[in-house]
Amino acid sequence: MVNKNIVLLIVCITVGFVGCEKKETNVITFSVGGAPNEIVVWEKLISEFEVQTGIKVNILRQPTDTDQRRQGLVIALKAKKSNPDVFLMDVAWLGQFAASDWLEPLDTYVKEKDIELDSFFTKVINLADKYKGNLIALPVYIDAGLLYYRKDLLNKHGIKNPPRTWKELLNYSIKIQKSERENAPNFYGFVWQGAQYEGLICNFIEFAGSNGGGILIKDGKVLINSPENRESLEFMKDLITKYQISPPNTFTEMKEEEVRMFFQQGNALFERNWPYAWKLHQSEDSPVKNKIGISSLPHFNSGKSVSTLGGWHIGISKYSDAKLQAMEFIGFVTSARIQKKLTLELGWNPARKDIYLDKDILQKLPYFRELRDVFENAYPRPNLPFYTQISEVIQKYINSVLAGTVEISKGLKETDIKLQKVVETYDK
Repeated sequence: MVNKNIVLLIVCITVGFVGCEKKETNVITFSVGGAPNEIVVWEKLISEFEVQTGIKVNILRQPTDTDQRRQGLVIALKAKKSNPDVFLMDVAWLGQFAASDWLEPLDTYVKEKDIELDSFFTKVINLADKYKGNLIALPVYIDAGLLYYRKDLLNKHGIKNPPRTWKELLNYSIKIQKSERENAPNFYGFVWQGAQYEGLICNFIEFAGSNGGGILIKDGKVLINSPENRESLEFMKDLITKYQISPPNTFTEMKEEEVRMFFQQGNALFERNWPYAWKLHQSEDSPVKNKIGISSLPHFNSGKSVSTLGGWHIGISKYSDAKLQAMEFIGFVTSARIQKKLTLELGWNPARKDIYLDKDILQKLPYFRELRDVFENAYPRPNLPFYTQISEVIQKYINSVLAGTVEISKGLKETDIKLQKVVETYDK
């Protein structure tokens, strides 16, 4: 008679092997949101990846809304769920996710897979994708602030090149705005994002950063009250109230789309916006089609051009039970071939520098030649776990300054006090 203990052992071993077999079926869950056409492209790429690697990818579809996408990931990661294994993150989330210890360091995987980090924009990798010396994500596509300008109007008034400094932008705007208003009373020199939302922070970083200022992280403190920031903020306000080359509703209504439509309707000489606006400006029914150019944003006389970094990055959950398979997927998504596909099919700005020199890309998207230089100067928002709270404080006070309800020096001093309270609350 067979010993019952031996039978039980055999059953356990068999079950164990079945369990192992199931785990080795190579299945990962990829969390991604976006517009319907973006999901269609992801589905095509995933099918290609599955055939190429034998790894199955389940798509966990998220909403289009960025805040809802972030919240969905936070809930899963806080609960230490094994799914999703891999996901896209807005660049502004990286600090929080890394500080919460939710992201698997990628250094070893990247080395094993021979992923060349030199192929990416160095500043983006070092300032956005590294946390405390560890690589915690890789960029999939990037954004940065651009200056759009009316080539036809500059030529009409004898100006050969777009402005390199804010002073030049101001002078060109005053001159051309005065002339154009003879036939278009609502014409303005420069439109930008000044409403109270995240876009205002991006614009402030660009103005202040081009003057040697910005949001300073020092000795565990977040500081904004500096001479460079006061000068930059005063200039931002003067564009609306003193020089009146920016619309009076800049601080109440102007977000990306409001700015984009205002410029596209032919009502402005210069526009600060993201690369997405180019295709819309060049659409068949656009009044400014073939009349526009792009360049790096201007800078103060003693500074250099700065563009706020935007875009989406890909990382692996610390709680994933399929990290090696997830890394295979990251290597696939960030490869030159797939980056080129994402660019051609979705018009995304690739994270890899080499794509901007590709002949097929330049033939279809000739403005990419200028984008490469802009992205070299891209600068991320502070990589802090409590960045959202920091942003809300700064937005409020900068917008109040632009509206004239708070004096600049007082506003920056009060901002520093509020920021310190946020830091103290987080440190507790």
